[in-house]
Amino acid sequence: MSNAMIWWGGQRPPLEPMTALGENAMPGHLGIEFVDCGDDWITARMPVDHRTQQPFQRLHGGASVALAETIGSVAAGLCINRETSVAVGMEINANHIRPAYSGWVYAKASPESIGRTTQVWTIRITDGAGKLVCISRLTVAVIALERK
Repeated sequence: MSNAMIWWGGQRPPLEPMTALGENAMPGHLGIEFVDCGDDWITARMPVDHRTQQPFQRLHGGASVALAETIGSVAAGLCINRETSVAVGMEINANHIRPAYSGWVYAKASPESIGRTTQVWTIRITDGAGKLVCISRLTVAVIALERK
């Protein structure tokens, strides 16, 4: 994709409403916070703690996928007219590269394709040192609200 503005309405979306949207759902339970946004990318973070670790104190792979789907779905929804359409996940995959044990992990979602009915997003999750923890690809369907 180019470095052109991708957000619906031509302005970068505010971060606080993105975090608040998931407050009483899985993103809130996992501690996911949206922290930055550019013209064609968005970043969120998630703590590596008792909520997101597996029994051996490593970041749970499912938590990484939940972070990837959260940020990718929110980003996809910000690229469409939400008065007429909704973005819903179709498929997600993830490759877990290295463990994270504590601190925060950061997810950056960037579009590979933003089409009229389908979007594809790459989500790179890194640790506090910038090392790749997980890479994920999310495919999203854009459907009319009346089909929701």
